[in-house]
Amino acid sequence: MAGADAGDVQADSPVVVVANRLPVDQVTDPDGTTRWQRSPGGLVTALEPFVAGRGGAWVGWSGTAGEAPEPFESGGISLVPVELSDEEVDRYYEGMSNASLWPLYHDVVEKPEYHRTWWDAYVQVNKRFAERTAEVAAEGAIVWVHDYQLQLVPAMLRQRRPDLTIGFFLHIPFPPYELFTQLPWRSAIVEGLLGADLVGFQLPSAAANFVQLARRLHELPTRGATIEYDGRVVTARAFPISIDVAAFDRLANSPEVLARAKEIRTELGDPEKMVLGVDRLDYTKGISVRLNAFQELLEDGAIEAPATVMVQVATPSRERVEHYVHMRETIEQQVGHINGVFGSIGGPAVHYFNQSMPREELAALYRAADVMLVTPYRDGMNLVAKEYVAARSDLGGTLVLSEFAGAAAEFRQAFLVNPHDIAGVKNQLLRALRAEPAEAARRMRAMRRHLVKHDLDHWASSFFDALRAQA
Repeated sequence: MAGADAGDVQADSPVVVVANRLPVDQVTDPDGTTRWQRSPGGLVTALEPFVAGRGGAWVGWSGTAGEAPEPFESGGISLVPVELSDEEVDRYYEGMSNASLWPLYHDVVEKPEYHRTWWDAYVQVNKRFAERTAEVAAEGAIVWVHDYQLQLVPAMLRQRRPDLTIGFFLHIPFPPYELFTQLPWRSAIVEGLLGADLVGFQLPSAAANFVQLARRLHELPTRGATIEYDGRVVTARAFPISIDVAAFDRLANSPEVLARAKEIRTELGDPEKMVLGVDRLDYTKGISVRLNAFQELLEDGAIEAPATVMVQVATPSRERVEHYVHMRETIEQQVGHINGVFGSIGGPAVHYFNQSMPREELAALYRAADVMLVTPYRDGMNLVAKEYVAARSDLGGTLVLSEFAGAAAEFRQAFLVNPHDIAGVKNQLLRALRAEPAEAARRMRAMRRHLVKHDLDHWASSFFDALRAQA
């Protein structure tokens, strides 16, 4: 394997995080020099203090195909890059992870594809991650493996290092028996996850799905949340992920963000009501659902533009995949149609942005919006909903939230919707738009109270504590 060999990496890390990506991105400066910059993702924010404070390591892909860089230090963490070839990026990542597992785990919103060459690459890459982790973990170390790209790593790692305490966390939904068993390699995935001591999910129902699979597919003895396997007890539990609430609250209350929020309303023509959607451009997110609901309310005369406007931010995603290109074109046509019929010289009814936006701009949008529309067909958690609530210390704004987002289990005070029921979405959107300020504030206060208690640090520490208890 190219890059550093085993001799270059000392097996002395008491805590090791294993994720598809390293917590840094390689950036090229104007003068042509390259450097590593901390990634903006929430996972990095959550885990960095735990890993850095214990002299730990992070095993992951650098994001660039080809030879892996040598291991290096960043922010007190030893970073151990894993090599992926162009073909492996195509088959393991774009193929097996994102065209097989992603749609299957999201209720088959889009039909999954199954190819043996993709699976072979998935096995090979998972094996490489397990090997690198086995090299860097100290005797008796705690290892935390993350997400659907690396579900075989726990068992592969245990085979090499039975002394380790291994945790796994799935950030996306986990499907019920009837759906999961479509997967040709279903037994291998379950066995892979059973290599962990603790398997974490976003929701109790997902943990229950996994326990049922172990019982029915492998005829293993189970009791409550535990599974007896290979002389060990494996625990499956829910640990709903969150955000850094205090940091987002501070950002949303900064003078710059508050000034920008006012500016946004002015740029939109000072509408009476602003509806907001913020998503990665993905078929699971239900962007067309909310556009349809908004369009029908305009058609019914229940709302009028430009008195009520909608802003939809759709961050580009998997632009090389044909289906995503088609979806983007469909959404753009839908926005064009709404604006053609209901827009005016003063401005469009829907303001659509197919671009990434900095956190400061998103925070300003959250503060500017009267209604946040979050309508996925299926979502592990949906952190946008949590960001919106964290941003609204003014207790303004209302949240319309899909029942099928993990966040719905925590935010019962949101206006909950079934994204498959367009009439229901319209009804709740209208209720949210017309909510009395006192009712909106009561709902927001309750959601914020829950969120402050269950922040990102609570998520990470509760998982680590549970994993340590398994040791």
